[in-house]
Amino acid sequence: MLPQPGAGRMRTGMQPHDRLARRNALVLALAQAMGGALTSITISLGGLVGVSLLGSSSYLATLAVSTMIVGTACGTIPAAMLMGRIGRRAGFMLGALIASIGGLVAFGAIMADSFPLYCVGTFCGGFSFAFVQQYRFAAAEGASDTFRPRAISYVLAGGLLAGIIGPQTVIATRDMFAPTAFAGAYLAQAVLALVAVAILSFYRAPDAAASGTAKAGGRPMRQILADPKVQLAIMVALVSYGVMSLMMTAAPLAMLACGFDTDDAAFGIQWHVIAMFAPSFITGSLISRFGAEVIAAIGLVLLLAAGGTALAGIELGHFYVALILLGLGWNFGFIGGTAMLTQAQRPEERARTQAANDFIVFGMVALTSLSSGALFHTAGWAPINWVLLGLVACPLVVLGIWTFVGQGRRTDKLA
Repeated sequence: MLPQPGAGRMRTGMQPHDRLARRNALVLALAQAMGGALTSITISLGGLVGVSLLGSSSYLATLAVSTMIVGTACGTIPAAMLMGRIGRRAGFMLGALIASIGGLVAFGAIMADSFPLYCVGTFCGGFSFAFVQQYRFAAAEGASDTFRPRAISYVLAGGLLAGIIGPQTVIATRDMFAPTAFAGAYLAQAVLALVAVAILSFYRAPDAAASGTAKAGGRPMRQILADPKVQLAIMVALVSYGVMSLMMTAAPLAMLACGFDTDDAAFGIQWHVIAMFAPSFITGSLISRFGAEVIAAIGLVLLLAAGGTALAGIELGHFYVALILLGLGWNFGFIGGTAMLTQAQRPEERARTQAANDFIVFGMVALTSLSSGALFHTAGWAPINWVLLGLVACPLVVLGIWTFVGQGRRTDKLA
């Protein structure tokens, strides 16, 4: 007896439209590699350029990193609304073009010795990253329930290449315009963004029925945000990204203050970014097997370990291990929180819920980034890590109670 068509797909959990979802996940992962590289350039250089332009004692030295993150927060809602009008593909390509413009502005600002203009350039880069943040949601659209967590993690796995491309670009272009330092990296950013435009031209949006966007209506935004499942998902993502930004922004400055050089700082950020995205190859599978809440809780525990390691000493090894743990914790926490959100929302609510989620999350990230430089200069490296521990403890306790109560209810139903 001949097998029925599609029987193999049913046994493996694959659905017919997952072929397009896999293709889009690959395209978006490659684009993520470019977009993530752009942000890692500013993460590596933002504080150092600030010191170069303003002086080592300035409290505003990390402002350019913060303006990048503020740009992302400001771009979340416009990016979602714009793509609702012109589509994902055109919106993503426009976002990459904004990143290219931001790179050229930052390049010109450094050459002209203008810190305010440099902040404008990093703001544009951050605004474009709001479009990049929609990649993970676009990958989930049209994917089956089985493949959806993997699609999200595959896209974020593109950040593994970003963790190599960004810091290596900083090192390779360091003396391109000597004696003016760091300018070459932002000229390279403009080029990398144009490469992303070319990659994104291969993205194909799923039809409305497959993506779950055909239906209209849904709950009011106030009711969506009052849903405990949505609140917990946002809380996990918010803290995971916020504390990562808090430590990561200050780490290069702390390393320089401890006598290490620029290459040491760039290398540390490189391993941090690799740790952020390398686990993405398996995070989706782990979520499918153990549940998003469990993986998110593991991420929060890893973030606690990062803060503890940073408090244990100020040798180069302490910085590197703390940054690696920070990246791993972010990966599990942020992807876990994203998966929790996709499970909590209804198909017709996706665009509004995702826009609100990213606005809240990156608003928090902007706040932690803005406070990171001032906290470092006024209090030092250790208080930053104590703040990290306190912030992570809150959602970890809530998540633990939620998981325990939920497990108890499921056990009662089985009984």
